[in-house]
Amino acid sequence: MEDIALERSLEGLFRLGTNRRFDARQSAAVGAVVTRAGYAVMRSLSDQGTISLGQVAKSCAMDSATASRQVSGLIDEGLVDRRVSEEDARAVDLVLTERGTAVYESIVAYRLRHLASILENWDDDDRSVLAGLVARLVTDLTEAPLPRPASLAARTTSTTAATAV
Repeated sequence: MEDIALERSLEGLFRLGTNRRFDARQSAAVGAVVTRAGYAVMRSLSDQGTISLGQVAKSCAMDSATASRQVSGLIDEGLVDRRVSEEDARAVDLVLTERGTAVYESIVAYRLRHLASILENWDDDDRSVLAGLVARLVTDLTEAPLPRPASLAARTTSTTAATAV
């Protein structure tokens, strides 16, 4: 039963992560429209500097088509710039523009203010435990293989049994 309650709690948390009202308020506060996936791209560029689209996709756990769509939107907003790679003239690297850096920093500040207001009554130990457990959960979710659907697992088992005869 605890697993069911935990799954429901996490589902609620993940649903909050896609809250359009929060996104609209954030956009108004920072002066730019940045999706959650776009924010992940901006964070990656902020953390790593000038990198390729493939590196962006990998660091954001996106396929290259999704990363490309996100980057295109950020370029249209004037937040990201494409540059010819210094290492390979055939390749393109991505970098935050000055405006992109300013918007990214505004988003971080906005999110931290929001989080601080939610956690203001939590003591330091609770905040620390939460940070540690969330980091552990993210790592475990990232590294764990996805379970196969029961219907697919049943077909694989019956196919394996049939070929063994």
